[in-house]
Amino acid sequence: MNFDYIPVWLLFAGTVALVILSLEVGYRLGHRSRRKSEEGEKESPVGAIAGSVLGLVAFMMAFTFGIVADRYDSRKSLVREEANSIGTTWLRADFLPEADRAEAKALLKEYVAERVRVTDDLRSGKLRPAEMGPLLAKAGQTHKRLWEMAVANARLDMNSDVAALYIDSLNGLIDLHATRVAVALQARIPAGIWAALLGLTFLGMVAVGYQVGIAGSKRSLAQPILAVSFSLVIALITTLDRPHGSYVKVSQQPFVDLLDSMD
Repeated sequence: MNFDYIPVWLLFAGTVALVILSLEVGYRLGHRSRRKSEEGEKESPVGAIAGSVLGLVAFMMAFTFGIVADRYDSRKSLVREEANSIGTTWLRADFLPEADRAEAKALLKEYVAERVRVTDDLRSGKLRPAEMGPLLAKAGQTHKRLWEMAVANARLDMNSDVAALYIDSLNGLIDLHATRVAVALQARIPAGIWAALLGLTFLGMVAVGYQVGIAGSKRSLAQPILAVSFSLVIALITTLDRPHGSYVKVSQQPFVDLLDSMD
């Protein structure tokens, strides 16, 4: 269940409609039960059941929000760590021979510029995550070329501490790139969690509407407030779950500063 291509506002509106529909279904069922039953169904047990279901909804929301909040923090940390790793590799490239040094620094500068441009394109909607394949392949080719130069120079002196330092920083750069791709582009809330959250929300709202119906109360103006409140939380979870086109964005300033320092 991937919501990446659905605008957040549309998800919000859809969730509001789902909650209001659930409340209406529950209200009509409760109202019909009250009319058919001579004694009327007791409100207290129904209220307890509705409260239990809403408690489960709150638990699922807190659990899901915790997942996306942790992932958001991870994305922020990875931006700083990757920028630092690239900066370290850039500095240690000075230990390479002249020809390799110039090529390595040119590749690293182009690599950082490409990262900044791709992030801007993802946020503006010019680029979709599904279209990232060629760009990731290009990054892989850059990694491969940098690694080939590092290995070739290390073989000239197998006991060189300087070569070991450069290889260590380059290895960190490649590892952080893979981690960031996994966290930002591939990691999403599992479909099962979304299904459970939306299913429990539907059942919880049906239970609330049913309780109102058997109580003989009229439809309350508080119902839209309840619908908007739940939908806002769902929309926020969705926003944090997607790294692109999000209203809650991870600052790429470390990469911008790094690119400026490479001039």
